[in-house]
Amino acid sequence: MSSQPQQHHTALDAQALREALEAHHRYLAGRSGGRRLNLHYADLANCSLEGLDLRDADLTGARLSGATLARANLSRAILFGADLREADMRHVNLKRADLRGVCMRGANLAGAELAGCDLREGRIALQDKLDGFRILRHEHRPGELNYAVLAGANLAGAQMSGAVAMTSDFTDANLSGAVLTGAKLMRAVLDGADLSHADLGGADLTGASMKRAVLSGVNLSQARLDDCDLTGVLRAPPPIFYVDDKSLSEVLSEHEAFCDTNGRQGQVIKLSEVDFRPMKALKKRRLSGLSAPRSIFFGMDLEGVQLQGADLSGSDFRGANLREADLRGARFTHAQLARADLRGAKMGPLTLGDNRFVRTDFSRASLRGADLRGAHAPRARFLEAEMDGARLAGCDLAGAEMEI
Repeated sequence: MSSQPQQHHTALDAQALREALEAHHRYLAGRSGGRRLNLHYADLANCSLEGLDLRDADLTGARLSGATLARANLSRAILFGADLREADMRHVNLKRADLRGVCMRGANLAGAELAGCDLREGRIALQDKLDGFRILRHEHRPGELNYAVLAGANLAGAQMSGAVAMTSDFTDANLSGAVLTGAKLMRAVLDGADLSHADLGGADLTGASMKRAVLSGVNLSQARLDDCDLTGVLRAPPPIFYVDDKSLSEVLSEHEAFCDTNGRQGQVIKLSEVDFRPMKALKKRRLSGLSAPRSIFFGMDLEGVQLQGADLSGSDFRGANLREADLRGARFTHAQLARADLRGAKMGPLTLGDNRFVRTDFSRASLRGADLRGAHAPRARFLEAEMDGARLAGCDLAGAEMEI
């Protein structure tokens, strides 16, 4: 689809738009004089609505091409058949919005919240050029996302059956539980995307890049995967993981005993490429000094875990809960921490005595969309780390090494 069909749009002057927005804000606040924003087929091309609260607004068929909607709240809004080509929609909230038949070709939706949105085909009413809406013809139009940027976006549970998203960028996006049956995803980039339990039945992924994508529980029946790059994809975990004929649970208990007794019992565990997911959770476990590079902790509950001085380089912590974890002096070089929850985590230097210390190292790690609010990371290393969309409010970064 190269362009939207020609149809009449109503031009709005700045004063009329301002009054309509003020009335909508009163409506949301439950104040007198409030009126829900209704801009059916309004011409808002190249308009700035950045950061505005547009919850529940009705923008059916509106022309918003080139508009700035970054950080706007459009949750539950109706954008049925709207034209959002080339719009700036970074970090916009479109949760449970009606996006059926919308055109977002070339739009920037990096870090956007689209959980539960409806991007299915829409039946658009187009007016006759001479008779207006007295004579209607209907066109079935799929939601279009060709060339759109959705890196780090949350599309969990989104309804996208039949959507057209060729050459779109879904890097590190959350598509868990999304319905993409029959979607056209040719040459799309889905590197690192979470497709857990998504339905891709009959989807066309010809030439797509799905490196490191999470495919646990995904339905790929009848999907076209010609020339699709599936390097390093993460599939469902094994029911139990063994290390030298011992269960992973036994091995970790031995390491924990070593930590608890200052080395009098148990032993230090040095592992690599271990899938920890069968453990379900390691909440508040004492695993200081653990050596487990290139291991998998995807989506696990690690709240309050003690991993001081651990070697976790190249490991997968995407979507993991690391709240209040003690990670002082741990090595996370080249680790994947997209969407990880690190709120309140301790990531400062680990003192070794004699004025020696070792810093927590996130060099070349991916922290896209990670939550570091209230974390303690003085003198931590973030050299060449991906920090797009990371939340850093209240994070202590005194003396940290970061790219400027």
